[in-house]
Amino acid sequence: MIQFYKKRDFGTFISDSFNFFKLYGKNYFKNYLLINGLLLILMVVVVIFGYKELFSQLFGSNLGGETYYFEQYFSDNAGMLIAVGIITFLLFMILAIVNYLYPVFYLKRIAQGTEKIKTDEILGDFKNNVGKIAKLCLGMMFIVAPLALFVVAFSYILVIVIIGFFLILLIYPTIFNVITFLMYDYFNSGRGFFESLSYSIRSQFSYPNGSEKSPYWKYWASAFVMFIIISIATSVFTYIPLIFFYGSILTSSPNGNFEQNPFTGVAGIIFFVFYGISMLLSFFLSNLMYVNAGFMYYDSRTDLHQKAELEEIETIGINE
Repeated sequence: MIQFYKKRDFGTFISDSFNFFKLYGKNYFKNYLLINGLLLILMVVVVIFGYKELFSQLFGSNLGGETYYFEQYFSDNAGMLIAVGIITFLLFMILAIVNYLYPVFYLKRIAQGTEKIKTDEILGDFKNNVGKIAKLCLGMMFIVAPLALFVVAFSYILVIVIIGFFLILLIYPTIFNVITFLMYDYFNSGRGFFESLSYSIRSQFSYPNGSEKSPYWKYWASAFVMFIIISIATSVFTYIPLIFFYGSILTSSPNGNFEQNPFTGVAGIIFFVFYGISMLLSFFLSNLMYVNAGFMYYDSRTDLHQKAELEEIETIGINE
């Protein structure tokens, strides 16, 4: 059994994240699929067919000299495109909520001592926290997202003076950590949204007691490494179909004169199938990042470390 409320270093964050899935992975992903499976399938289907249709029209708009074909397609199918856009947005929002909060509720129960979690228990957590989830979504959309976009945009502006590139490498993992800490704290501490937001920012740079070394670099490095691992894993399903896709274009049109829309052929189908697999894989692997962030959050809660250690000692005494 993994102890959650304790101090960890960079290497322990990574190893404990993988150990977590060795111990709880079967139960974790079983519940994940039962709760999230249908949403994932719907999202992938909508995105694949939506992108396939969009790219087919975009690529084929200039074939045969039909310059305004793409604009005409949009005007003729405005209602359908708006409906699909709304459905995609709603699916994405629901999927994002479930995908982000599922590991929060799961780790909370495991940290409280539950060995095997049932799907109904996690669904109950979602149901019992509907009000808090709604407040969290509003706060994320109107407070956190604008602030994060401003910081990211400012970093991109600074790219022209080189320092911006290094800021971007620092900012993306930090923003991810702040957002995940916010969700973990909001549903674990009993604090309100703004109190949890304040804690999630402060905890990146110092522990609550203020006397220990800043945890920023180990948090940043842990998130960055996980991001690299997931990017490498998902890129296999992204770059391989791209190579075949562009290869088919070059072999079928060596002079660069495209007489047939490549998105409507076998290469196009393969491309979007692999794109869908890559999308599903990224959703599954993202759980590694969220669980890793959970261990970082529990590391930051030094106020509960001693309490957890005493409870563990008492449990050992009872078992003996």
